[in-house]
Amino acid sequence: MPRKRVLEKDDIVSVKRTKVSHPTHQTEPGLLLTLGQGDLGQLGLGPNVMARKRPALVQLPEKIIQAEAGGVHTVCLTETGKIYTFGCNDEGALGRDTSEEGSESTPGLVDLKEKVVQVSAGDSHTAALTEDGRVFIWGAFRDENGVIGLLAPQKGEENVGSPLPVELQLDVPVVKIASGSHHLALVSMAGNLYTCGCGDNGQLGRVPQVFTARGGRRGLKLLLLPQTISVKQRGCKTKGRIRDVFCGSYSTLAITQEGHVIGFGLSNYYQLGSQGIETYYLPKILTAFKNSSRSWVKFSAGQHHTVCLDSEGTVYSLGRADYGMLGLGQGSAEKATPTAIPGVPKSSSVACGERVGFAVTEDGRAFAWGMGSNLQLGTGEEDDAWSPVQMSGQQLENRTVLSVSGGGQHTVLLVKDKQS
Repeated sequence: MPRKRVLEKDDIVSVKRTKVSHPTHQTEPGLLLTLGQGDLGQLGLGPNVMARKRPALVQLPEKIIQAEAGGVHTVCLTETGKIYTFGCNDEGALGRDTSEEGSESTPGLVDLKEKVVQVSAGDSHTAALTEDGRVFIWGAFRDENGVIGLLAPQKGEENVGSPLPVELQLDVPVVKIASGSHHLALVSMAGNLYTCGCGDNGQLGRVPQVFTARGGRRGLKLLLLPQTISVKQRGCKTKGRIRDVFCGSYSTLAITQEGHVIGFGLSNYYQLGSQGIETYYLPKILTAFKNSSRSWVKFSAGQHHTVCLDSEGTVYSLGRADYGMLGLGQGSAEKATPTAIPGVPKSSSVACGERVGFAVTEDGRAFAWGMGSNLQLGTGEEDDAWSPVQMSGQQLENRTVLSVSGGGQHTVLLVKDKQS
């Protein structure tokens, strides 16, 4: 049963038991397909499958409602609220025992008693949101010097991660979680935005540059204890007004209830719409997304590029253009403003891997573009795709794509049979 939660002072909900909901909680069950590089078990196809050029079916005991690709691992949420993981477990990102040889390369159940409604995955951590608004996390956050841990260490404790789920130190109900490479963003029931993890590139939005190196004199508690952020700029006061949040490798973007887009983190290739090479250590209203005729609904970001979706189903990109990451055609240059991607039909969702982009169309097809050397695009070739190509393969025939997620070197798709 959901337990009693501590509510924020600006949260007018007055119930003893909180059951959270958010439009991004997926509920439609499907089958899991994977492709790309699998040398660390991230495809879930067993220890002998090192790569797949086309999507392959992963055998799971239940239907899946959400599938997320981390850097080199995969996380699956079943329709009954259970979690299965596979891939690299070096830092404990799988949340389960993989001492048996080969067990990391096939789906295994995470021992978490609570019913989960949403999952997220970074390079070496995984997070799970329970139906009563609690967040569990396992693995480890890292910075450029190594592991920084997961939870704020007590005096005398070592800064380590956790190979099994531990509850995040946050006493307010959460409705949405999103992971970057080594940071986590959370939206509370009251609409407040919290962050924790590595802040080296400003991705926490609340730590000045002088304190980003392991919290400086304030210590790791500054980074690892989730704390709220707010933006107070003319025409936009966001405290308690966040609708949704999205994470790139080193960046965070959020949409306010009023429709403003705010962001912070690395923008060295203009991926946050900056006019120069910048790093935002504090939240900033992203003026590149201010267009009265356009309403933004979804974002996804890789290392150096961002893909966006508006309410009309049009897909846009900005940031670094190498390897075709923007999908804007051969020879395209970096973009500091959202630019519509030609050739993508009306879409319902977007996704990014480190150097690739994806869109799922309203009629259930998946399009991909970007670096092809990791076989993530579903073209069967290693060539880069400078313009969107429809993902194909035997396992996609007579099936509708529900979602796509891109990892460091692999891609996961959630699909359903058309006849069902």
